[in-house]
Amino acid sequence: MDQFSQQIFAVVHQIPFGRVATYGQVAHLAGYPGYARQVGKVLSRLPQGSKLPWFRVINSRGESSLSGVDKARQHALLLAEQIVINSSGKISLRQYQWQP
Repeated sequence: MDQFSQQIFAVVHQIPFGRVATYGQVAHLAGYPGYARQVGKVLSRLPQGSKLPWFRVINSRGESSLSGVDKARQHALLLAEQIVINSSGKISLRQYQWQP
């Protein structure tokens, strides 16, 4: 596994239960500001059944960047952590964003 992926996984692993982080925030905390898209690519390649809380990473608008079944799965996992998703699919970053 490459250094970039290791750093991303290390940051995502730290996001606490009931909190979310943005792709850009994860990239910044990993030491790669400006690499938000690459964070998404790394997380999309996680093996099935990974214990990494990938679902806690959302876009800067407070929304899932996924679609279809993957989006529904992400929403279900977030709801299980009492993270409120409004009727338009947004999560309040003010309320739920992780502040390390």
